[in-house]
Amino acid sequence: MVNIKEVIETNKMVEEQTLDVRTITIGISLLECIDSDLDKVNQKVYDRITTVAKDLDKVAREIERDYGIPIVNRRISVTPIALIGGAACKKPEDFVTLAHTLDKAAEAVGANLIGGYSALVSKGMTTADEMLIRSIPQALCETERVCSSVNLASTKTGINMDAVRLMGDILLQVADRSKDRDSVDCMKLVVFCNAPDDNPFMAGAFHGVTEADAIINVGVSGPGVVKKALEQVRGESFEVLCETIKKTAFKVTRVGQLVAQEASKRLGIPFGIIDLSLAPTPAIGDSVADILCEIGLEYAGAPGTTAALAMLNDQVKKGGVMASSYVGGLSGAFIPVSEDQGMINSVEAGAITLEKLEAMTCVCSVGLDMIAIPGDTPATTISGMIADEMALGMVNQKTTAARLIPVIGKGVGDTVEFGGLFGYAPIMPVNKFSCADFINREGRIPAPIHSFKN
Repeated sequence: MVNIKEVIETNKMVEEQTLDVRTITIGISLLECIDSDLDKVNQKVYDRITTVAKDLDKVAREIERDYGIPIVNRRISVTPIALIGGAACKKPEDFVTLAHTLDKAAEAVGANLIGGYSALVSKGMTTADEMLIRSIPQALCETERVCSSVNLASTKTGINMDAVRLMGDILLQVADRSKDRDSVDCMKLVVFCNAPDDNPFMAGAFHGVTEADAIINVGVSGPGVVKKALEQVRGESFEVLCETIKKTAFKVTRVGQLVAQEASKRLGIPFGIIDLSLAPTPAIGDSVADILCEIGLEYAGAPGTTAALAMLNDQVKKGGVMASSYVGGLSGAFIPVSEDQGMINSVEAGAITLEKLEAMTCVCSVGLDMIAIPGDTPATTISGMIADEMALGMVNQKTTAARLIPVIGKGVGDTVEFGGLFGYAPIMPVNKFSCADFINREGRIPAPIHSFKN
């Protein structure tokens, strides 16, 4: 059982080390909203979300007040909309009406973001899947809170290269539609390999079809807490280092467990998982890259970075699973560029490149995340970068993703400002050599041999 003493113990973490509950996310099944009439689908979706999540913001504020724990975001994830709109939507524009409905429903209940404008196409695309994907540029441009994700690959099915090729084009269309705002809408779109059904973090959250009617998932973050703890063991052995990370992750996860249990009780919705992710922010001292430097690297990206990150990720997970029986989602260390001041510093110092970031994604959560690239990068090159990340997830039997931001009108040497939690990012150089002939092949890359376990 979680008790108030554990919360009191973490009070200093909250006040001085930027510990927060990054999000309470309500996952909502929309399967009961399926209908052949588009107007009815939209009404059912709106009614379902605004009924289930009506007290989300109120309860989050109550928990903040009662326990003194900041809850940064209130979010909603829903069943992939390609499934919900398939019977009613006859063209991409029909799916856009559902995006507007999601946006209005999220606003009505005080949710910051809503995820699930999604399609799962790791092996093939239905007509509805393809229509939803082609509607993404318009949907993201015309809404404020809607986030979109597409699962392109899995260890069991391989990589859908037709969908990978299409997503390169789609990403550039999203960038072009929001070019007057530094292509900012690309932040709301992510592609996955092995996407989890219970992820509370955006832009990749959706409510998987294996989940209950409604569920509470909580995402906790504490890079600043981990860094502060490691400052106390400078020069100590790896054993001491690992034990310190595990103990800190345990304490942070217990805070998330308390919030999850309280939110579940007060909302009358079952508890799903705690996602213990070291998700950084632009705030000074809230950086995964700074943790790596505290471990002993001059900059993130220096030789030894991948080993240090692997150790950090593993110890965070070990501490988390001791604190809660239901750790899930994307638990581990995130390495976005724009959201992490330490990562930005490493890029500006020349310590880290896209190729090094790709290597780091082999051993941590997510993947190439919040990375600004030149706006004139060809669609096939973007697809190639996505394919590489999908391959890492497929072969290593883990979740990987890509959230790339081709900033129209800007190139290497420029900086793009996103604001708020999203921070800013230097435009990173991209390999100039072509992969077009590879990307333009049709079909899919088969699943690896170790996937055959039946």
